[in-house]
Amino acid sequence: MSTAEVIMVISNLPDRATAERIADALVTEGVAACVNILAGCTSVYRWEGKLNHTDEVPLLIKTTRAAYPRLEAALRKLHPYELPEIVALPVSAGLPDYLNWVRQETEPKREK
Repeated sequence: MSTAEVIMVISNLPDRATAERIADALVTEGVAACVNILAGCTSVYRWEGKLNHTDEVPLLIKTTRAAYPRLEAALRKLHPYELPEIVALPVSAGLPDYLNWVRQETEPKREK
């Protein structure tokens, strides 16, 4: 797998304001080209032996494999959950110009 490979990272946040704050930070820091903040959902999961139903706001984060370590570090730092969902999925195909834009937006910026 190439480090220039575009990937999509999924995460869930407890509310829209937190989702927007984190999305802004990820794009501003250049670790994500685009973050979609989706409509709220209910997540059903077991945590510490207890069944939970929690309202959450999903994020779809477009980045590259090369930028993923920086994105994960930023997301872990900003995320309010003890154990945040951070799941990366490969993008198997897409509009070449869009995929190139994702790559360009997430390349580390060089100081001049």
